[in-house]
Amino acid sequence: MEIIKNDNPKFNKVDFENLSFGETFTDHMFICDFLDGNWVDPKIIPYQNISIDPSTSALHYGQAIFEGMKAYKDHNNKVWLFRPEDNFERLNKSCKRMKIPEIPKDIFMNGLKKLVSIDSDWVKPGNGNSLYIRPFVFASQATVQASPSSEYKFIIICSPAKSYYNESKFNVLISEKYSRASSGGVGFAKAAGNYGSSFYPTSIAQNKGYHQIIWTDSNEHKFIEEAGTMNIFFRIENKLITAPTNDRILDGITRKSVIQIAKDIGIDVEVRPFTVDELVAAVKNKSLKEIFGAGTAVVILSISGFGYKNIDYDIKPVKESYAEKIKKIITDIQYNRSDDKFGWRSEV
Repeated sequence: MEIIKNDNPKFNKVDFENLSFGETFTDHMFICDFLDGNWVDPKIIPYQNISIDPSTSALHYGQAIFEGMKAYKDHNNKVWLFRPEDNFERLNKSCKRMKIPEIPKDIFMNGLKKLVSIDSDWVKPGNGNSLYIRPFVFASQATVQASPSSEYKFIIICSPAKSYYNESKFNVLISEKYSRASSGGVGFAKAAGNYGSSFYPTSIAQNKGYHQIIWTDSNEHKFIEEAGTMNIFFRIENKLITAPTNDRILDGITRKSVIQIAKDIGIDVEVRPFTVDELVAAVKNKSLKEIFGAGTAVVILSISGFGYKNIDYDIKPVKESYAEKIKKIITDIQYNRSDDKFGWRSEV
C-alpha cells in the first residue's frame, strides 16, 4: 500500500472542544479504485478534494453505499475499533444489493487500520470522544447509461467526534404517512438514497418541534421499525422489545450488541414486530418504562416522549434504566475500561 503523508497537517489548528459532528476531517484518507474487474492501487493520501466527471454514474443513478464506525482511545493511549468485522460484512452486504463489486477483506482491514493508526492523534481519550470513520463506495464511471457502473471508488475518511446529541430531552414523532423503506427494497443496506429520502419527512417532524421521526411499515403504518437513523428498543415492564431485522430494517451493529448484552445480564429480550397500538396502550396502562435508540453515532439515546395522532406522550425517567446500564457496558468495552468477553474490541 502506497502511503503519502500530509506535509501541511491541520491537526494543531482544530478546536477539539467545539466540534460539530461530521464537519472536521483528519489529515489523511484511504482510496482504492475498481478498474478492469479488480480493486487496485490502494493508498493513503492527504485528505483532499476529488475530481469527478459531470456524468459520473453515482450522481445519476445513486449507486453509492457507506458504513459508519468509530475508533476509541483508552487511558494508555491505545486505539481500539468496535466490531470492525461486522462493518466489513455489512458493507459487502450493501455492495451486493446495490450491484457494486465486493471489497476484499485485506483491502478493507489494512486500509482502515493503517489510516486510523496514521491519524491516531485525532482520537481523543475520554468518555464521549471518538473518531468517526466513514467508509464509502460509489460508482465512478463517466456514463449516463442506466446500468451498473464498470468503475468504482472505495474511500475511507475520518472525523473527530464528541457526543452526538446533548439535549436533555429527546422527542420523536411517529410517522403516519412516510416510511423509510419498503419490502423488497434496499432498507437493509446502507444505501445513500435511504438517507436522502428521509430528510423531507424528518424535517416535517422537526418543524413540529420533534427531534426525529419514528418510521412505520410501508404497508399499514402499523408496525414500528426504526427511529430516525437508529434502531429502537422498548422496555415494557422488565422486558425489552425490538423489531426483527428484515429487508426494510438495518441490521445495526449497536442493536446486536444491545441484544447480546441484555441477554447476558439477565434481561428478557423479545425480537418481534411491535405495533404503534401496543406502544400507546403501554403508555396508558403505565407498563412502558423506557424507549431508546441505538446506533453508532449515539451508542444509546433515551427517548423522553413521542407524538402520535396529534397527542404527545411523555415518558418519565426510571431508576435503574436499562438504557444507562447497557450503554455503560458497551462504552466500557469500547474504551477498554473492562474485559471484552464478547471479542468485539480490535486494537489498531
